[in-house]
Amino acid sequence: MAQPSLVSFWLNGLACYIGQEANDETNSMKNITLAIVATCMGLNALALSVTVKDPEGKPLTTVMVSRKPLSAAVVDTSDNGYPANGKEQQAYMELVRFTDVKGAAEISPAEHPWQLRLRKPGYQDLIVPASEAGKPLVMQPEKLVSALAAQQPANAWSSTIDFGNADLKKEFMLQCNFCHQQGGALLRRERSQEEWAAAIKRMVRYGARLSSEGQEKMPAMLEAHWKNIAQHPEKVPLGTPWGKELSLTSIREMPIGDAMSQMHDLLLHSNGKVYVGDNLQDRIYEVDPASGKYTVYKIPPQAGEQLGGLLAGRLHDFPKHETYQGVHSLAESPKDHHIFITPSYQRRLIEFNPNTKAFTFHDMDGGFYPHTVRFDAKDRVWFTLALSNQAGMFDRATKKYTLYDLPFRTLMERITVKLTPFIFKLLSWGIPIANYVKVDHQSTGVPLPYGIDVTPDGKAWIARLHTDEIASVDPQTGVVTMVKTPFKAPRRLRSDRDGNLWIVAFNESQLVRYTPQSGEFTRFDLPVMPKGSDTPYSVNVDRARHQVWVNGTNSDSVYRYDIALGRWLVVPMQRKVTFTRDVEISPLGKAYVTSASFPSWHIEDAQPTLIEISPTN
Repeated sequence: MAQPSLVSFWLNGLACYIGQEANDETNSMKNITLAIVATCMGLNALALSVTVKDPEGKPLTTVMVSRKPLSAAVVDTSDNGYPANGKEQQAYMELVRFTDVKGAAEISPAEHPWQLRLRKPGYQDLIVPASEAGKPLVMQPEKLVSALAAQQPANAWSSTIDFGNADLKKEFMLQCNFCHQQGGALLRRERSQEEWAAAIKRMVRYGARLSSEGQEKMPAMLEAHWKNIAQHPEKVPLGTPWGKELSLTSIREMPIGDAMSQMHDLLLHSNGKVYVGDNLQDRIYEVDPASGKYTVYKIPPQAGEQLGGLLAGRLHDFPKHETYQGVHSLAESPKDHHIFITPSYQRRLIEFNPNTKAFTFHDMDGGFYPHTVRFDAKDRVWFTLALSNQAGMFDRATKKYTLYDLPFRTLMERITVKLTPFIFKLLSWGIPIANYVKVDHQSTGVPLPYGIDVTPDGKAWIARLHTDEIASVDPQTGVVTMVKTPFKAPRRLRSDRDGNLWIVAFNESQLVRYTPQSGEFTRFDLPVMPKGSDTPYSVNVDRARHQVWVNGTNSDSVYRYDIALGRWLVVPMQRKVTFTRDVEISPLGKAYVTSASFPSWHIEDAQPTLIEISPTN
């Protein structure tokens, strides 16, 4: 197959030009829309019709057809393996489509050497050179039991774990799925009891709150379990079936960072750019999703700061990191469109001006571990302080912070939280105090305020992960109200246009709606197979379309729930071990996520990416 014509090159160039010229804030989204339309016109005019059949000649539906480059794009790596600050790069965009009931999918050629990869559970992967992409393609059924099991996502594997105690299993999924999948290829391999004990001890130092009982019992249980599954791969159940409606969905994916990065959270800005924070390398990626061009901006450490910030020593054995700030979450000001960033390893907020590219530091006297951040309509910055059991508000007009204490469960918890900075100081000195502290099943001492959002009435709502509660803060009165949840592990939450809260129940595999006016909780099981096996990390609401997007962290998928229709869409990701932590939604209804596993070398091909999902239904 010949490479794309000059017409394609001209149309794509026109799209990039239009996107680059969209600097006027009033017209930026209109111009970006025109750019996307121009690009689509070029792609449709030159698209290849890929047809896939089984050996008997029957059409194969829901085949994942991925257009992938033969080699990675050459980018600058002069800054310790990453692009130099402020130097624009060009990524290769990968494209994913799914075949329809006729076994057909439209794939546009790329302007660089490329090939196709075909993937469908139950069949062997097929790699097709570009020169063969327009011919009828045949996929062979997979008959090897171990290979069939290996095709299943991590949630299918982790669903086989049985500790003989449902609560202990939920605790394991809550505490051991914080950073990476359970059941992925690197986590299900056979290890000795001693190896599991060492790994768990390291995870506890990183921040997991697995109970002391779990730390004692689980190593032997995990050794025995994965040895049994390795000998009997037929025990691994099937993952969620891929639906025929996927033929109307497109996915574009671009590599950013490397195996030592962690692309934690992201922000779709009103200027059309996507901003992604690398938590381990203190870098902000400014991405133009229409063209695949991106620029990296490195957050400079301040005078006297040490590697690892206030949590120095936590990552002392991690092969490579440059984190002084610990970029975590991002939010856009509704007033001047500056971006505010929570640096979890410092006591401050960081402000980024997307026009001048300047960083401004707003230090605060108290609090510990700034986490999730949101704006209210009055241009005030709201955020959680995960390890000091607080919510914070920064008034940009007065440059003053207000910290709201959340209630403690016990006196001992109050004392423990107040001593948290000192405990981390001991850890930074190499004193392994965490190894000698008894941890109960309620994670007493670490209530962990996590997600936050602001409802249309101006109240800030917080999800407190370890206490099974949500909280509201009334900025007019300063009153904090706690609400017990009828489910475990509320992680992140978002408000819809009616003021209802949508909450992900992390180790319950559920999406939950809370109606503040009535105090009613409505629970929705995720449409995952095996049932109850996913760990949804985050959520966002498309207020215009009245839809909710959910990160399927352990299942290599992203979910969309249509509130009015009560209907789910499940979108599988093309890379195995796509652990996503956040989701953004465009005015056109596209969803953006990043593959954010820690460590990133767990991801298939060890490459974190920015992913754009475009459903048309």
